[in-house]
Amino acid sequence: MKNLEKMHRTFSSEFKKEKVLLIEQGKLTVSSVSKAYGVSRAAIYKWIHKYGLNYQKGERIVVEKISEEIKTKELQDKVVKLEQVIGQQQLQLIYKESVIKCASEHYGEDIEKKYDSRQ
Repeated sequence: MKNLEKMHRTFSSEFKKEKVLLIEQGKLTVSSVSKAYGVSRAAIYKWIHKYGLNYQKGERIVVEKISEEIKTKELQDKVVKLEQVIGQQQLQLIYKESVIKCASEHYGEDIEKKYDSRQ
């Protein structure tokens, strides 16, 4: 079996700019260009970095929808409110337990056991 050598090809800068523009417009994908012309994806990304209109070296783009940001804020607010409710309920529970204990000591009976509502 013969080893086929890769053919060394050179693409013009106009060709690269055209493909990068089509990728940026969403008409082509990096994968489709890679498959169609037998170019590695890494090479295409280098073209994008070099010829892309929307790319500046050292810049990172974070894509987040505004609705996701609003939803995250709403969920964080809801967590804060629920934590407050839990804290208030915990204080009420401690208060009720101490009242039952004091009443049990005062009357000499186990009020919690005598009036358990779970029975």
